[in-house]
Amino acid sequence: MAKLPGVLALPRMLRHFATTGEGLPEDGAVEVDAPDDALRAVLSAARSGTWEPAAALLSETRSAEDWYRRGQFSAGLAELALHHHGWLDDWNRARPGDPDLALVLAELEIDRAWEIRTAARARHVSQEQFHAFRTLLNDATPVLRTAADLNPGDPVPWRILIGHAMGLGAPREVFDEYLARGRDCDPHDLGLHTRAVQYLAQKWYGSHAEMFDFAESAAAAAPKGSLLRGLPLQAVTEYALEHEAGIDRGPIDWSRIEALVEAGLELSAAYGPGDRRAAGFRNHLALALIRCERHHEALEIFRLIGTDARTFPWAYLGDAREIFILLRKGVRVQVSRSTPYFGGSSPSPVAQVPSETLDPGTTATVPTAAAMALAVVRAPMREVREAVLITGTTMRLAPAPRGTTLVETAPSADPPARRKGMRRTLLGEGELPRLARAFSRGETWPVLVVAKEGADYTLRLYRDGRELTAHAWWTDPAEMPTQEEAAKRAAALAACYSVADHRPLTAALRGTGAPLQHVGETFTLLGLPPLPAGFGDRPEPLTDMRGAQVVARRSLFGAIKETLASDDSAQRGGELPPLS
Repeated sequence: MAKLPGVLALPRMLRHFATTGEGLPEDGAVEVDAPDDALRAVLSAARSGTWEPAAALLSETRSAEDWYRRGQFSAGLAELALHHHGWLDDWNRARPGDPDLALVLAELEIDRAWEIRTAARARHVSQEQFHAFRTLLNDATPVLRTAADLNPGDPVPWRILIGHAMGLGAPREVFDEYLARGRDCDPHDLGLHTRAVQYLAQKWYGSHAEMFDFAESAAAAAPKGSLLRGLPLQAVTEYALEHEAGIDRGPIDWSRIEALVEAGLELSAAYGPGDRRAAGFRNHLALALIRCERHHEALEIFRLIGTDARTFPWAYLGDAREIFILLRKGVRVQVSRSTPYFGGSSPSPVAQVPSETLDPGTTATVPTAAAMALAVVRAPMREVREAVLITGTTMRLAPAPRGTTLVETAPSADPPARRKGMRRTLLGEGELPRLARAFSRGETWPVLVVAKEGADYTLRLYRDGRELTAHAWWTDPAEMPTQEEAAKRAAALAACYSVADHRPLTAALRGTGAPLQHVGETFTLLGLPPLPAGFGDRPEPLTDMRGAQVVARRSLFGAIKETLASDDSAQRGGELPPLS
């Protein structure tokens, strides 16, 4: 029996995967935007109805001019007040005009507006929600101005006001004024500049070039070791969501991105492991390193982050905690697979394996030829095209009779020297059975994958990401399945394709001596179109089929961007990405 693709990498992964987890906390320990001890105690007291600890904590940050923590604390308290507001009402009655209270009230007004609008994509937000969103923002203007008036010298109100201007689509001069006023308070405040980077992003009211120029200029002007030195990494996140490393020739040269990643690594070295302040830019740095396919370094950054995941950048790709854990695991997989089994240099495409027929220590070369595989999907090509995007692999699709679509991997369509993306790493080596498991997830239609491995043929049935059954036809008659085994597999196939009598299928599955002929019989019994000419004799037989289309390989980011309609700015029809 021929070896499965990727089988030589599997032992390396099994041998080294546990080691890659050293220094990493368990998945269950990861927490997103975890409050520090001081804020955690204050939040607990507020939930119990006591406001005085919150007032004392914010007063302390104001006296110390600790704007970074002040912004973090006011945002955390406002988030709590969305659903537990009794303590805030008591504070307001006891101390009207308190500058610290005014700051929390300003944050709360923005949060209330976004709760009405929700972070859903614009197509899922009703006109009534949009109207209420903008109405609440307009009504909040006096509250935000009061916060700024009561907190002279504090940049946090100006950061809140920039977010307010973004939501309302205020003129550019309004943003410029708010940014200038905030910089007068503190020229190096991280929260203020983070919000400004968002405003200047192309998806809002700026451009990639303007966003990078602003972020790099602010970082260069900041003191050595300042958190603001990590600001360009947030620009990298915004940019990398739209442009591939070294592939998508966007307006920013990728060498500029790599230089910013190097600067981020240097900044990270100035902070200790688990440093809460560094976690903000380190989360962006980890994502940037993954985008640059520097997995060993990304793994080290994940170790430094520890349990302190942040909403952004991960929330751009889905549930922040789940994405953080998924990509961290993917990095471990990549590192373990690329580590030689016994150490030394990385393995070459022709694997060196011990030979039992030779003297001890002698090795023999074993070519790792890929299997020929084809997926038959009972769904229109449009639906299949949208589904296969998430695999991050170049695919060729061709329409077939009886409402089906044929799918094959198409490495010949990849540009020269194109590197494997992170999504392919997470899925495995990229062979079609694994990919079918991925792109069938969440779908109701079945996917039948037939593969030629050496002289043998295998059949695998998938639906909704699960393998329902698998079968193989061997040239060796001794490998024929028992009647019971074949009947069980035939019943699964029959149920999936609404075939009333599975007995003819059972006979086809027990056939020996002519594997390709039995594959054809099985397809006929299932009501599927015949295999394309050339299947089993040459790779990529769909190349010459009429109506065939290539779906170019994308990274995880490109796939998500095209599979899910991205949120555009308010100037593009009312689309509003959530604020970080």
